Amino acid sequence: MVNRRLLSAICYLLSAIRMSNISLSNITKKFRSVIALADVSFRVNDGEFFVLLGPTGAGKTTTLRVIAGLEKQDAGSVAFDGEAIDALTPADRDIAFVFQQYSLYPTMSVYDNLAFPLRSPVHRVSEEEIKTKIRGVAEILRISHLLDRKTARLSGGEMQRVSIGRAIVRDPRVFLMDEPLSNLDAKLRESLRVELKHIQKSLGKTILYVTHDQIEALTMADRIAVLNEGQIVQEGAPDDIYDRPATTFVAQLVGTPRINLFEATRQNGVVTLKDGTVMVESKPNLPDALLLGIRPEDVKPDANGKFSGQILLKEPLGVETVLHIKTGEQTLLSLVPGMSDAKIGDVLKFSIASDKLHFFDTNRKRVNA
Repeated sequence: MVNRRLLSAICYLLSAIRMSNISLSNITKKFRSVIALADVSFRVNDGEFFVLLGPTGAGKTTTLRVIAGLEKQDAGSVAFDGEAIDALTPADRDIAFVFQQYSLYPTMSVYDNLAFPLRSPVHRVSEEEIKTKIRGVAEILRISHLLDRKTARLSGGEMQRVSIGRAIVRDPRVFLMDEPLSNLDAKLRESLRVELKHIQKSLGKTILYVTHDQIEALTMADRIAVLNEGQIVQEGAPDDIYDRPATTFVAQLVGTPRINLFEATRQNGVVTLKDGTVMVESKPNLPDALLLGIRPEDVKPDANGKFSGQILLKEPLGVETVLHIKTGEQTLLSLVPGMSDAKIGDVLKFSIASDKLHFFDTNRKRVNA
């Protein structure tokens, strides 16, 4: 049955939507002798869920702070809808920043926390309009029953919903989100990932979301930019990042379990690992010395497989099992569906999906063979 109140709330919020895109051009930021961002450029399109993915210290939060105007870049420019905003104060940039910490007022009710940004002299919103906006946001975030409760009495997930709601109710041009789910437990993170993506699509808002969690990036993003040591190393749709990693860094960053990566050589049309135990057909244009990447899901137990090895470790995960297979001097990870009946110490025959192999040169860059 259609939830008429929810549809009404979404329609009300949609009526106030102002789409926006974000462009960063050659942004450089230094902190004394440390280069936090080095010539960073990318564009977030109108209504796009764009994820900036990278390890701790990559420069993700600095990027958000430059966009928000909380840090001043040393070079380059930030633009919204093609208009440079570098000279604008943070208050004038019309963005909503959702932090990792909830930043709520504990002595206020949920309602008053949501109303707080609308009651500032800058917005001059009537109490009746505030009430309408809050009811709409509360319906979408499923926190209507919490409006009279003090935020100090909320769970972590409820507090993060209120924090996100306080950003939505302002109807900003863009949302900047700095790892907002990282303090939550695994099940709650999974639930809020789904809800946040649904809300973004329902409202058509532009979101730039920062995370170090590759699962968040792959499941939520329309596009991903991978940041490492202050530089963008790859940008693309989630399947591009996963299936065609530009470097070994990206290949190892994205995917669970981590990709198998081995030194190898090419000779006489064959790519061979150093100890000679694994040999696969070579592709055209491969260098003589290279790195071979094999995703664990492409190492498949196979009674007729041409490779074999001993199971060193077994990790049952419920819907799938990770097998650690020792073959020669190498250990390969294999990801198999369901609860495998293989036992530690068993000798297992397996095959490798030859059409799914990844080749990198000695500079760790992808070879498009």
